[in-house]
Amino acid sequence: MSRNERSNSQEHAGREAKRDKRRRKPDERAIRTRDRLGTAFVALIHEKPIESVTVQNVLDRASVGRSTFYLHFRDKNDLLLSQLEKFLETMSTALSVRKELSHRVVPVAEMFEHIENQKELYRILAKAGRLNDFYDLAEGYLARGIEHRLKESKRLRKIPQAELAARAVSSAGSLLSLLRWWLDHGAKESPGDMDKLFHQMVWNGLQ
Repeated sequence: MSRNERSNSQEHAGREAKRDKRRRKPDERAIRTRDRLGTAFVALIHEKPIESVTVQNVLDRASVGRSTFYLHFRDKNDLLLSQLEKFLETMSTALSVRKELSHRVVPVAEMFEHIENQKELYRILAKAGRLNDFYDLAEGYLARGIEHRLKESKRLRKIPQAELAARAVSSAGSLLSLLRWWLDHGAKESPGDMDKLFHQMVWNGLQ
């Protein structure tokens, strides 16, 4: 390759890198904006009932313009659901993302501990009649995460795909029932103990 060709190639690579950087920036800005709006909304619902919080309240708290808000969310309900989904996406994929070499299918200890630390938010959602939104979303996210972890496991090679999906949905439902029971009874057992109990139920049911 001649000096000219090398120079042109390097210049082209530099332009491509700059373009890639520019393409990434809007996504990074969008993530930061969504995070600011979500943080503002969560703070506001700790101060007054969800139904009393307006989009304008969120905009003022987050220092974000109205047009920017509607680029990301349809309304405050959409914003609320996005915050629930963000948490559920993290919990349902955490074990696969960090490539945990265990037979856990959900990070139950971490999930229960987080929810225990957010008891006030749980109470706020319950008072506003929005807990069902959380549980409905959670069943889908957790079922997909469990199914993925079951596929990663080498213990279930002979189970047909359709049966695997059905068992994942059943396990997700069991986990949410366990969560309700735990919270309703004052969260007396440790998150670690609940993790062990759930996974005993899962693997005993798959034998």
